[in-house]
Amino acid sequence: MRHHSIAPRLVATLAISTALVSAQDYTPKHEQGRCAFRGQCGKQSFFGKELPCVDNGLAQNPEAELRSELIELCGEEWREGPVCCTLPQVQALKSELGTPNTLIGSCPACKHNFFNTFCKFTCSPDQSLFVNITSAAEKGDNLLVTELDHLISDEYGAGFYDSCKEVKFGGANSRAMNLIGGGAKEYKAFLKFLGDKKPFAGSPFQMNFPRTYDDPAMSPLDMKPKKCNDEDPDYRCVCVDCPEVCPDLPEVKKNRSCRVGALPCLSFASVFVYSVLLFALAALLSGHVAWKKYSMRKAERTRLLHEASHSDDEDEGGPVHSEAMRDRPVKRYWLNDRCDKAFYQLGLSAASSPALTISICLVVVAVLSAGWVHFDLEKEPARLWVSPSSAAAQEKAYFDDNFGPFYRAEQAFLVNDTISDGPSPVLSYETLQWWIGVERSIQNLESPTYGKYLRDLCFKPTNDACVVQSVSAYWGSKGGFGRETWQDELRACAKSPVECRPEFGQPIEPEMILGGYESDVAEAKAITVTWVVNNAPGDTTEFAHAVDWENTLRDKLLQVQKEAADRGLRLSFNTEISLEQELNKSTNTDAKIVVISYVVMFIYACLALGMPLKHIFRNPAVLLVESKVTLGLVGIIIVLMSICASIGFFSWVGLKATLIIVEVIPFIVLAVGVDNIFLIVHELDRVNLSCPDQLVEERVARALGRMGPSILFSALTETVAFALGAAVGMPAVRNFAAYAAGAVLVNAILQMTMFVSFLALNQLRVEDHRCELWPWWQVKTARVHLSSGNGYATGRASDIDEESMLQVFIKNTYSTAILARKAKIIIITVFLGLFAAAIALLPTMQIGLDQRVAIPDGSYLIPYFNDMYAYFGVGPPVYFVARENVAQRTEQQELCSRFTSCQQLSLTNTLEMERRRPDVSYIASPTASWIDDFFLWLNPAYETCCVEGRSACFADRDPAWNTSLSGMPENEEFLHYLDKFLKSNADEECPLGGKAAYGQAVVLDQAATGIKASHFRTAHTPLRSQEDFINAYSSARRIASDISARTGADVFPYSVFYIFFDQYLSIIPLTAGLLSAAVGIIFVVASVLLGSVLTATVVSVTVIMSVIDIMGAMAVFGVSLNAVSLVNLIICVGISVEFCAHIARAFTFPSRTVLESNTNALRGRDARAWTALVNVGGSVFSGITITKLLGVFVLAFTSSKIFEIYYFRVWLSLVVFAALHALVFLPVALSIAGGGGYVDPESEGTAAQDLTDRRWRAIRIGDQSDSEDEY
Repeated sequence: MRHHSIAPRLVATLAISTALVSAQDYTPKHEQGRCAFRGQCGKQSFFGKELPCVDNGLAQNPEAELRSELIELCGEEWREGPVCCTLPQVQALKSELGTPNTLIGSCPACKHNFFNTFCKFTCSPDQSLFVNITSAAEKGDNLLVTELDHLISDEYGAGFYDSCKEVKFGGANSRAMNLIGGGAKEYKAFLKFLGDKKPFAGSPFQMNFPRTYDDPAMSPLDMKPKKCNDEDPDYRCVCVDCPEVCPDLPEVKKNRSCRVGALPCLSFASVFVYSVLLFALAALLSGHVAWKKYSMRKAERTRLLHEASHSDDEDEGGPVHSEAMRDRPVKRYWLNDRCDKAFYQLGLSAASSPALTISICLVVVAVLSAGWVHFDLEKEPARLWVSPSSAAAQEKAYFDDNFGPFYRAEQAFLVNDTISDGPSPVLSYETLQWWIGVERSIQNLESPTYGKYLRDLCFKPTNDACVVQSVSAYWGSKGGFGRETWQDELRACAKSPVECRPEFGQPIEPEMILGGYESDVAEAKAITVTWVVNNAPGDTTEFAHAVDWENTLRDKLLQVQKEAADRGLRLSFNTEISLEQELNKSTNTDAKIVVISYVVMFIYACLALGMPLKHIFRNPAVLLVESKVTLGLVGIIIVLMSICASIGFFSWVGLKATLIIVEVIPFIVLAVGVDNIFLIVHELDRVNLSCPDQLVEERVARALGRMGPSILFSALTETVAFALGAAVGMPAVRNFAAYAAGAVLVNAILQMTMFVSFLALNQLRVEDHRCELWPWWQVKTARVHLSSGNGYATGRASDIDEESMLQVFIKNTYSTAILARKAKIIIITVFLGLFAAAIALLPTMQIGLDQRVAIPDGSYLIPYFNDMYAYFGVGPPVYFVARENVAQRTEQQELCSRFTSCQQLSLTNTLEMERRRPDVSYIASPTASWIDDFFLWLNPAYETCCVEGRSACFADRDPAWNTSLSGMPENEEFLHYLDKFLKSNADEECPLGGKAAYGQAVVLDQAATGIKASHFRTAHTPLRSQEDFINAYSSARRIASDISARTGADVFPYSVFYIFFDQYLSIIPLTAGLLSAAVGIIFVVASVLLGSVLTATVVSVTVIMSVIDIMGAMAVFGVSLNAVSLVNLIICVGISVEFCAHIARAFTFPSRTVLESNTNALRGRDARAWTALVNVGGSVFSGITITKLLGVFVLAFTSSKIFEIYYFRVWLSLVVFAALHALVFLPVALSIAGGGGYVDPESEGTAAQDLTDRRWRAIRIGDQSDSEDEY
């Protein structure tokens, strides 16, 4: 819509000339009752306007018609006395005041001051006292005014400006001051704008407003400005136009973080509690030492008599087989016995019928994998991060369905920062000329597929001109700029954008097109250009047309980047489709990382599962038999099969995959799946040593019987923990959780069936001394006979040590060291310290997911996002949608603001008051209120706005149009006039027309009997960080909720970015809830499977400490909390259990063989903790810790920032903390607070146990005491 400057056109009615004359005294007399100019004497040019003549004569009494016109226009004070104007002047003044009246008429004080200023200037009988003509031009016998001085007091000028500065013009989302005063920030600039000479649309002569004057006969008129909060209600303005009359909004209860000094309360509490515990421990130990010394002195003789016995500080000693045997558990746990038998039978079946087992597994996996035909990858970001049932998603759908999808924005930044000294001014004459050429070439871009141009797709609000917000638009209608004058022209346009409107008619604020400047726009460091394109639903041809042209624009701007670089500039850009395309590209770049990780894991599995190198050096032929290439390959294949089966199954049921699933599931299942094969293989090695005379099938079954419950424990808790995420509505989390749970479950089943079958076949091959990759070749040189009695185990491939170096180290050194009493104290103290430090770091963890992290390194979008945060000076638009039928008066009063009967805290009043506290509300722009402009448009005083027939719509209405809304249209009449309003174009005569500003802001119901919804547009403050975006969304939610609560209207906020930030309003309670539920499930499962609440508690606490430590590391490593990291934390819970499960079960069901091999003076829980470490500690380290560490190490080489930050850093922390807690803290914690132990069924019946049983019976005869769980 086009709005010319107002005051200069008023001046245009007062003076014009064709030939300047030399300077002289055109106003020689300055006295009361004398004029300075009067009447209209001609034009200065053909297109100019009539201006007054120089006339220093006396004021005259007007004729009746002039008096009547003057009273009607300027008020009752003109009913008497002479004037210095003529009827044509007053008529011209009335015409010229019509446009500002539509802009500021809603504020009586501003209107009065504006009218009073120009009425007094034009007609005051004392005109010569405050007006002095300083320059004139001859025209015939007359002199036309070309320049004058107009004296206005500082008090009146400031009051005049203050009364108008906050008046809003809703159609343009701006202040009326931008139109009537060029956006002036104080009254002197306001008056200067009114008086500056401007050709064509501006003033044809110069009107100066000097603050002082030398002529003592001249002085400003003694006029008192009306205030917008004037005591006289006839001049009082409404809240939206006058902050002083607004009520105070309730203070927003900020989420002020509790702090103690510089520390958050949680951090302080954590440090304080740990310090108190540390002090208490130190005091307790000091007291214990002092008491011990006292006791030792008192009973020195007794101590000497018993010096051979162990002191409290000595845990080491000689063989105490009888004591260790006393610590052997005698109770049995029925559920464990049944699990043991079940897994034994499962292993026996799989080992006895390998062909059938493998065939069944392959068939089942093939059937599940057939679902791949329905595989669909969800790529649209909006459908990934918000649940379809969430408020944000439903509101977006509602907005799109009713008002249409939000516009597509194509944006570019041109920056001058290629030199080492930092950013420099980007603008120059040559740069502007070049960039204008670039814009013209973009306008002529034709999309290759559909042959569309920008003009076919762009948003056109008022005419055929596209909305292109660019610095070049300032000169769009002027035909270019001068080499020497472009800077001054730019400054003038930036100061008064209304004077330099682009072809599409809407003024462009400098903050939208220039960035990186302080005061002088010519020194801007960046140019911002935005092309606005119409949007459409994703399944329409219009959408395809837009994407096709955006791809063409992308290719063009990539070429322009090179041109800019040649000029020493840098161009960054983004198209609407760019983010989705770049996110999809990251998947392709990370595929090789997945492949590498699988290759590395395969190599490690082959090496770790195979024969130690020292045996290969002794007899190289052993390598041909004892290598585990087949088992390693089968383990990798099972992982891939489980992934295929899970994806296939969930594709069958219609659950779409996501990029997170494609990228992360292979790593998770690999990390979890490979671990278990190490445990099974290592256990089989132990069984081979303890039961060499049993059949291979029985030994394999016994190995699975012992490891199966542990695998069930870890697999079940992992599956349940992952599946717990499926309860989250966020598709990215929900779908990942389902796919991960399915893959882990299938993987565990295949490992305990298919892998066991291959393990049995491999053991048969080994014991028949056949080559690994060529089983038809028997390697006889590798044979070394052992004592055996069955047909299968006729020999071993080599004389193998019963224990590896790692096992020897753990048994003889590590386990005894950490279970010493002093070591326990240190370990507990250190780990609690880590835990306290992690808790203290939690408040520093950021929330959000920076787009720059989600896209690949080197993406052209990264510089764009950097520039947007650095240089873009406006915030995104926000719409407050009212689902309200406002045809009734009460509903109208809930929304409006410019009328006296509007609710004090109506929707628009609330938004205006929120705008005045942007640090809290994040609202920056005045609200575009269609209902207020609609009722103003009905005002018959605006004769050219609402017209029916040849007269104004409400000219003869009874009651007459008024500011109380009394008699205003309702129901069918309301809809009738609203339809006219929404079809009315805004123009110079009536800028209130609603077609361009509100044509899409109001939606009628299908029957056109009421209003279904409408929106009120404003804008956020500039948002430069994830925190700003989150806070802006949260604030908009709060504002809409407050409005709904106060007015009863159904209101919700909408902005294009809200859907991506909806997750963050609940991410903290969601994270806490999910992790708590996961730990709770772990506790329940552990309690049931282990048969001990105490042991389950220790495991749960260990998992909690591990996860909290990981979160502390996330805070240190700069990993923010979002859906991706939430998924990772769920993974951390599941995998932390895997580290702990095997040790916890080995503690609860200790191996009799290992327990009886204890040569240390460890008793009770200490003995069982030692047994657990010796039994499975090596497998946990080599089979779990190292495998995961290798997988994480591969991620360090990814090109994706999101992988490097959210997976490499988090998973590295996971491996480190989970391994430390499982191998260091957990054994110590179990030795202190673990539950009772049970008989391990798989320890029964071995050759090694025969001798133990006989010795145990002998001990039990001599001592029936039970030392279980003594400490």
